[in-house]
Amino acid sequence: MNGTPDPRLGLRANLPQFALLVAVNALVGGVLGQERTVLPLLAGQEFALTGRTAALTYVLAFGVAKAAANYVAGAWSDRVGRKPVLVAGWLVAVPVPLLLVWAPSWSWVVAANVLLGVNQGLTWSTTVIMKIDLVGPRGRGLAMGLNEAAGYLAVAGTALATGYLAARHGLRPAPFLLGLSCAALGLGLSALAVRETRGHARLEAAQAPAPGRGAGPGDREVFARTSLREPALSAASQAGMVNNLNDGLAWGLFPVLFASGGLALPAIGVLTALYPAVWGLGQLATGPLSDRWGRKHLITAGMLVQAGALALVAVAGTFGGWATASVLLGVGTALVYPTLLAVVGDVAHPLWRARAVGVYRLWRDGGFAVGALLSGVVADLWGLRAAVWAVAAVTAASGVVVAVRMYETHPRRARG
Repeated sequence: MNGTPDPRLGLRANLPQFALLVAVNALVGGVLGQERTVLPLLAGQEFALTGRTAALTYVLAFGVAKAAANYVAGAWSDRVGRKPVLVAGWLVAVPVPLLLVWAPSWSWVVAANVLLGVNQGLTWSTTVIMKIDLVGPRGRGLAMGLNEAAGYLAVAGTALATGYLAARHGLRPAPFLLGLSCAALGLGLSALAVRETRGHARLEAAQAPAPGRGAGPGDREVFARTSLREPALSAASQAGMVNNLNDGLAWGLFPVLFASGGLALPAIGVLTALYPAVWGLGQLATGPLSDRWGRKHLITAGMLVQAGALALVAVAGTFGGWATASVLLGVGTALVYPTLLAVVGDVAHPLWRARAVGVYRLWRDGGFAVGALLSGVVADLWGLRAAVWAVAAVTAASGVVVAVRMYETHPRRARG
């Protein structure tokens, strides 16, 4: 259970396991994507929820659960190993589509999204940590680009597929059976084929400079450094939170906004899939690009592009306008998403890196909960477009914070 007897660092040396983990993370994204098109419409059509804040309780539940599970995943990965946490996350995923299929009330949907948040936190965090373990200090941007691309391309593909399934067969049960298939396959691959990578982290730790004292900082110190004290880590944490704040808006309100513009379910499915598809594909370029150009300026630019894209969503009213905005939102998110994870990998020592990733992802995915509350309240008070404008302003401010507070963390670029 300690991985290979003689672990080696690097993508080429670990290509079979790395490729397997990319496939596993695609299945993680598939479980998430089953909801993106269907659930916001299900809230109004089958459960008669008209208040946006009430309808977004599932996003709030998901965000809180995923944020907490991210933190737990980081801590447990250091204590018991990566693979047990990954398998546990898949076990939690199996009931989710079944609860969504059988839900007689909205409280069942909220409960399913608590489990979905736990699943996503444990599995996605662990695949991130394991890939960072395998590649070592070089190529982190590439590794994170491949990881996040696989996950969000799967989100996009599943969102598109469920939109067509819902149009053809109804909102339930057909779309959620696709999610059940992803969960079953992910559990099987993780239990039978994935190998432990903690030995790779120990090898890198032996080669790295000492972390300062003993086995490194305790959990409280890691939390404080990642959240507030360390400039690059804290800037990354707030940017990650704001990024997922606007993703929570896109998940919960975009389909409703598109429907209010008169678009049919297949068109809504295309728009819902377009943003994560560009996001996913873009990371294949932006991850490696951050290894060559550095991290800070890509993150700053990405946050500002996202803000502009959200402003375009707010003013558009046609399929073409919303499609353009979705593409831009995907581009901005692709610039940010793998690069933020690479920053954490750059700054955190291997002995406490898994915990730092957990803390960063706690803040990042707490953005779903903040986004659900902010956009829901603003939408109920002033309308859907006002909610989009509010999140656009917050996103622009976050980009300014990165520009002012973060330093360049890529080892070669920082030395240059």
